[in-house]
Amino acid sequence: MIYPSGRAVWTAAAGAVPAFLVALALPSLWYLGLLWICLLLAFLAVDAAAGRGRKSLAASLHAPPQVGVGGQFTVHVDACFASRTRTLEARVGHDERLAPIGGTGGPLAPTSDGGSLDLRFQALRRGIASLDRLWVRWRGPFGLVWNQVVLPMESKVAVLPDVRSARDQAITLLQREALPDGHAQRRAGQGREFEALKDYQPGMGRRMIDWKRSARHGRLLAREFRIEENNNIVLAIDSGRLMCEPVDGVPKVDRAVAAALLSAFIALKGGDMVSLFGFDARPRVASGAVRGSASFAMIQKRAAEIDYSNEETNFTLALTTLAARLDRRSLVIIFTDFVDPISAELMLRTVGRLTERHLVLFMMMRDVELESLADMPPLSSEDVARAVVAGGLLRERQVVIGRLRLLGAHVIEADHQRLGPALVERYLHFKREDLL
Repeated sequence: MIYPSGRAVWTAAAGAVPAFLVALALPSLWYLGLLWICLLLAFLAVDAAAGRGRKSLAASLHAPPQVGVGGQFTVHVDACFASRTRTLEARVGHDERLAPIGGTGGPLAPTSDGGSLDLRFQALRRGIASLDRLWVRWRGPFGLVWNQVVLPMESKVAVLPDVRSARDQAITLLQREALPDGHAQRRAGQGREFEALKDYQPGMGRRMIDWKRSARHGRLLAREFRIEENNNIVLAIDSGRLMCEPVDGVPKVDRAVAAALLSAFIALKGGDMVSLFGFDARPRVASGAVRGSASFAMIQKRAAEIDYSNEETNFTLALTTLAARLDRRSLVIIFTDFVDPISAELMLRTVGRLTERHLVLFMMMRDVELESLADMPPLSSEDVARAVVAGGLLRERQVVIGRLRLLGAHVIEADHQRLGPALVERYLHFKREDLL
């Protein structure tokens, strides 16, 4: 048996003494830790109870009523609290139509009665944007607990379509048909509205001669007419599933809204009445007929209410409802899209009844994707199959367009970049030919 040396025994004894002291002190440390935890919980409870005060909190949110697509705006948050020494923080809830610039929340700057915060947002998509919730939080007196309250808000921001390009196009088109002051030119022999009498000139039609007044004045007098104003124009926009598909990165319904606003601007300048009608599975937007250039802002705001939808369009319900609202002959411009004759069958039946009284014009965008697939070089069997299917769909589309024209409706199938100008040119043609 080998015993350890004396130095080793002393070292072991010296190391056992601190361990013994620690063992004796363990109950005291455990009690101290428990006491510390109890004190911490007590402070947390006092901090949470003293920091509530939710009934004394009042908060509000202010945003502009409308903004254009791509525009930036400021949301102002105000909060009042009984204890002015507490620092408040706020965060705003928004939908996908808005994008925050620099965050959606932060600490409120102290004011005389509470705090305020300004947040910047950018409007991304057309529609009615919602700022629906406001989170407000603050610390207790000891700064250990956050108290938070969620306040429902009903702030709406109408994201209006960008009409700058539409106005530029309208000015260009009006230069051909209008005087510098914006009033419609009065052309002799065109239109149905009587303008004045003038001496008969060789080359004028005999139907223009006013025989009674000529006999009274002893010389031939001819009636001069001008293009009739006060026509009723209805812009019906389909916002169903097919119209929400993108064309060159922009949904078809947005391009239809831009073209409708361009034609509305021209029609209001020309003295006609304009109304807006939006529909998908059921009618969604219906504005009354308005007149005058000052009413364009109202049409623009109602156009922002035409939302995107994933439902199939119910043409029967929409067009029947629209026909019941019209009490006089109108130019009904329908912005829509269809794929095949089966999906358009119910639409054709309703259009036949609508054309009996009204002038109906269908506005459609060319399907560039189908045309490119149909014209694709057949490098493989898959290319041939895609070209055959695309060509079949294009032929079925032309069948529907042909049936619409047989029913008496006018159809324009234009490129998406030319949709607005093509509509305005046809509208002015209708006025010159007295078809409205």
